[in-house]
Amino acid sequence: MSESNKFSAKVIEVLNYYVYRLIDPRNGITFYVGKGRGNRVFQHASGEQPHGDEDKVDLKIERIWQIKNSGLEVQHIIHRHGLDENIALEVECALIDAYPGLTNLISGAGSDRGVMHADEVIRLYDMPEAVIRHNVIFINVNLSLDELPLRPLSDAVRYAWRIDKVKAEGYDYVLATQRGRVIGAFVASNWRHATQDNFPGFPVLDEKRWGFDVKEASPEIKSQYLQQRVPARYRPQGAANPIRYAEPEKIMRIDQ
Repeated sequence: MSESNKFSAKVIEVLNYYVYRLIDPRNGITFYVGKGRGNRVFQHASGEQPHGDEDKVDLKIERIWQIKNSGLEVQHIIHRHGLDENIALEVECALIDAYPGLTNLISGAGSDRGVMHADEVIRLYDMPEAVIRHNVIFINVNLSLDELPLRPLSDAVRYAWRIDKVKAEGYDYVLATQRGRVIGAFVASNWRHATQDNFPGFPVLDEKRWGFDVKEASPEIKSQYLQQRVPARYRPQGAANPIRYAEPEKIMRIDQ
């Protein structure tokens, strides 16, 4: 990187965590929101992929290459700086909500506290909190419902997740959640890789993800969980992972 495309050590120390936008100079449209430290914004704007980067070759990188191939450079703006990581996550999430159509792979941390109508907020917090009586997996389907708008809820919850398959097979039920409330209860079976051969007609995703077959849980199970609020301990502030494991009277770790 040239000197004009990186922060000095002094600037990095002051910036701490920051939140930024990447902008397409051809039309002025924001196509990515991210958080980072150091020179992360310059790495992303240049299309570099640091070792272990979670984005891989995705829509964001394709957009950057298109911009560079047209002879232009990605524009970038630092929205907030001097933040700790949790606050940066919240700012990132709020900006992702504010710019629909981004190339971000995930919706950002705190999506359960994202954009809602006031009536939705009232309904959510007036709901009783679910009492965990079984080994259950909470799966946040906020994003997958958007990706599969014409499919039933069962399709949105069963495809496709980065999850510990062996561990998941030991749980009794999968509870689909949206904006902090339980909207579906299912029994999962036949876990398999999220490939076109295994799931014809579904979007092509990372083959390291897993999908499964589902059937509706019994009316008794539905009555215990549907339209109840996900307990706060399973929605920690700053968390972006859509998967949570829960056991009666226990708090389980999330997948890394």
